[in-house]
Amino acid sequence: MKKMQVLRLVSMSLAIMLMLILAGCSGSSSGSSSSNEGKGQKEEMEITWLNILHTASPPTDTVLNQIESKTNTKIKFSWIPDASKEERINTSLASDSLADIVTLTILENSSVRNALKSGVFWDVEKYLEEFPNLKAISEDTRVSASIDGKIYGIPFQKDLARGGVVIRKDWLDHLSLSVPKTMDELMNVAKAFTEDDPDGNGKDDTTGFIDRNVLSPSFKTLSSYFGTPNKWEVDNDGNFIAEFESDGYIETMDYMKTLYDNGWINKDFAVTAKTDQQKGFAEGKAGIYVGALFDSKNLKNMAKGIQDDMELVVVNDITSESNPERAIWAEGSNGVGGLLAFPHSEVKDEKELKRLLKFINDLMDPEIYTLMTYGIEGRHYEINDDGAYEIINQDLWQQEVQPFAASRPKESGYGLKDSDPLKAEADKLIAENAEYAVLNPAVSLESPMFTTQGTELEKIIIDATYQYILGEIDLDGFKKAVKNWNKQGGKTIKEEYKEAYKATVK
Repeated sequence: MKKMQVLRLVSMSLAIMLMLILAGCSGSSSGSSSSNEGKGQKEEMEITWLNILHTASPPTDTVLNQIESKTNTKIKFSWIPDASKEERINTSLASDSLADIVTLTILENSSVRNALKSGVFWDVEKYLEEFPNLKAISEDTRVSASIDGKIYGIPFQKDLARGGVVIRKDWLDHLSLSVPKTMDELMNVAKAFTEDDPDGNGKDDTTGFIDRNVLSPSFKTLSSYFGTPNKWEVDNDGNFIAEFESDGYIETMDYMKTLYDNGWINKDFAVTAKTDQQKGFAEGKAGIYVGALFDSKNLKNMAKGIQDDMELVVVNDITSESNPERAIWAEGSNGVGGLLAFPHSEVKDEKELKRLLKFINDLMDPEIYTLMTYGIEGRHYEINDDGAYEIINQDLWQQEVQPFAASRPKESGYGLKDSDPLKAEADKLIAENAEYAVLNPAVSLESPMFTTQGTELEKIIIDATYQYILGEIDLDGFKKAVKNWNKQGGKTIKEEYKEAYKATVK
């Protein structure tokens, strides 16, 4: 009897063990199946991005959610206002408070250049061939984006020369003025826009130009019309001459000083932020805006409900008596608007780097480019019968889409047709500008002095330029500042660039 009970207990134990084994196998099988099903699905990646904000406020989440869904990411932005980008980036570099992706738009800043050269960021060149959109980046762009022959981030691919002049055409018509084609004609328009009541309201409440607190793009664009080189000029002996040592630079300062002295430009231009400049133009405070030609569409849209009668004309073929040949300053580093860089402190290994590179590669796909440019079909835009993209809700577009425009790694070449004739004309003139672009010959050259002291030295010239325009110093005072620049390191920069240049032309 006891033997039978023992056998029964053993049998029950074996049965229970068998059930547990089967259950375990079943669970294992189920987990394996689930794992296999998810094999093709990469885990959502969390990305932090230290980025530049060119609009008054950050975007809401509508378009961001779409971008995240299409790239299988979760993006956390830290936005830096454009007006304070240099100071904030310098601070972030000094304190090592960076992010997975860092937008660097001022590559000539000495702190940025030092960080790039000292290995703070990954050299990404050898990985570009693994991603179709990154692989397509041209050799010229790669050279312009390189430092010491290395590429420390994905270059922002910009149009070579986007600048020009945006003018109130309705004001020209009201005063029976023609579209200016020379710098003298442009000044006459500025005078008339200030003194002759161009809006017909009987009030003395307008100026010609409205400008902001940086020398680029307005001063640089006007300067190119006077024949000023882009940063540097190289003579037949390979010597480097700084742009502010040229006659064209002096002419530009004189031009700006005349505008300022006569009140034909906003008196507070030296302390005006970009957003306030554009807002002032949209409100009808001025009639001449110098900057990116595609800003014309945004300016007109901003004016809706304020200046509904606003008509604009975009101009890209202005010349001067001293420089009758067409020329236009090439913004950034010869078509490179900066880098999307990946710091070693945040991006620990190649696997993580490649995932971030794939994300940037995905941002360059037509579908996501369209999202960052026009938004969501039916919510922000519609495609009309001509196949052109038409914004249907301007306020919503400005809140949810426009802030992303400056974050597009590549801004042209997609063939999207804009329904706005002003934008279409701006695109056409920007493409035309490439033929007349004035390039910076030192973009891919290295100067240790420039790397360590370039930004500090540049401040000497920037301050002196503003002081001259505002009448605080005369020409002798400006030349004294140039002499000081040479003495404190500018002369060394010239010599180092000359040596680096000689090595490239052998």
